[in-house]
Amino acid sequence: MHFMRMLLQLLKSRRRPAQGTWDTNSLPLRVLPSEIDIFMHVNNGAYFSIMDLSRLDMMVRSGVWKAMRSRNWSGVVSSETISFRKSLKLGQRYSVESKIAGYDDRAVYFEHRIVVEGEIYARAFIATRLISENGTVTSDELVEVFGPPPPDVELPDWLHDWRLNNALPSTKRPAVHTWT
Repeated sequence: MHFMRMLLQLLKSRRRPAQGTWDTNSLPLRVLPSEIDIFMHVNNGAYFSIMDLSRLDMMVRSGVWKAMRSRNWSGVVSSETISFRKSLKLGQRYSVESKIAGYDDRAVYFEHRIVVEGEIYARAFIATRLISENGTVTSDELVEVFGPPPPDVELPDWLHDWRLNNALPSTKRPAVHTWT
């Protein structure tokens, strides 16, 4: 279901107005039956899938998606965290407000907010690694595609530290499971 929704969003995003890479993106949506749980509100796990749609919309509308595809880059979420205030109910209209919070040598950081009539219902931060055939895309390569961040965009130290402190070992190192 998510794959089909992503494809549909890709097609819709191509028809939406262009925007700058560093601009805030707004994606209007409505709660679907497939997103709710037994308590009749959006399931906590569905929020990240919804935010995937917003990141895709953002990348398509800014031209970054096309540039990434031409370079054979792909994105993979490496860390994510979310906080909730209010529940979204079946059929409710809302928007996903998204922006790039910054980047470092390992990830591009996105902030997503679920907003209903100007009120934040949930907020998430997502660290996404961009991967090329040669490994992780470098900061210099990111600037080529994303452009330099505006002066008012500076990655907060806490967000960089959060990714570092939350990260699992590299796939080149063992990650042995034991409860200690």
